[in-house]
Amino acid sequence: MSEQINLSPKDFKSDQEVRWCAGCGDHAVLNAVHKSMADLGLPKEKYVVISGIGCSSRFPYYMNTYAMHSIHGRAAAISSGVKVANPELNVWMITGDGDSMAIGGNHFIHVVRRNVNINILLFNNQIYGLTKGQYSPTSLEGQVTKTSPYGTIEPPFHPGELVIGAQGKFFARSIDNNVKLCTKIFTEAAQFKGASVVEILQNCVIYNDKAHGYLTDKAHKADRQLILEHGKPLIYGKEKNKGIILDGLQLKTVTLGENGVTESDILVHDAHNKNPLLHLMLATMPQPELPVALGIIREVQTRTYDEKLVEQMEIVKEGSKIKSMKDLLHSGNTWQV
Repeated sequence: MSEQINLSPKDFKSDQEVRWCAGCGDHAVLNAVHKSMADLGLPKEKYVVISGIGCSSRFPYYMNTYAMHSIHGRAAAISSGVKVANPELNVWMITGDGDSMAIGGNHFIHVVRRNVNINILLFNNQIYGLTKGQYSPTSLEGQVTKTSPYGTIEPPFHPGELVIGAQGKFFARSIDNNVKLCTKIFTEAAQFKGASVVEILQNCVIYNDKAHGYLTDKAHKADRQLILEHGKPLIYGKEKNKGIILDGLQLKTVTLGENGVTESDILVHDAHNKNPLLHLMLATMPQPELPVALGIIREVQTRTYDEKLVEQMEIVKEGSKIKSMKDLLHSGNTWQV
């Protein structure tokens, strides 16, 4: 990494008016991104922010970096091209649950599978907000929306399940009103070499207000949120007396001190385990039986697509007889007129 640059979050703010609705969770996420980029210590010219279409995809206008507001569902393809063309750039892809899980679903799973070294921030408000309240691929079954007046009849996608199923190596989850946690996760995701996906549980105050209210309720959030840390036991709760154990092939909540349960019985989080089974279980824990896992769920380092591509090109160039345009034009079948 190049020499550390001392910048503040303000240095990453553009001069554009932020035009999200008052109270939208996107405001908090934007602040966290500004903080994270300042913490990373890279020059502004090293960052590229690329979005698709949706409320969250207005992000590029509010960034004082290189940026592109692209087209619906294609941010993954454009981000991949930018990273492959210039591997030195720090590429951030901003997308929503509709932009990435619906029209962009094919691009999304393959950028994850290929492990292109980009940072994907996936805003999940379980609704299409920009187009005024249609149900999205993550809307809950039975949810009443503009396009499901009698309730949806579709089971929703779980982003973490989709990422891990696509052989993803980094998946984390945060929530918009916890700027400190978002900043920490964004920074670690940006430092990870490979495709990092951060699902952000984000509130749309207009079309799906309090979609994540179960988690953010001040009186109960400590008992409903499990903040993960690699190498530490899965303990949570207002009194820090609840924990997660593996009961057969299921995760189960227990209370420390009851039925002889001690901290040694509690599962210890291993984000680096290559086997994705427990990561998948953590990403899909059902409520209210279990808490919602926040933090880095999976972080497994392996070679990236862009690293392998650059290496392959160097090997091909080294073994090729063609060293210049002249060599190319005079190669193969040629004739003189």
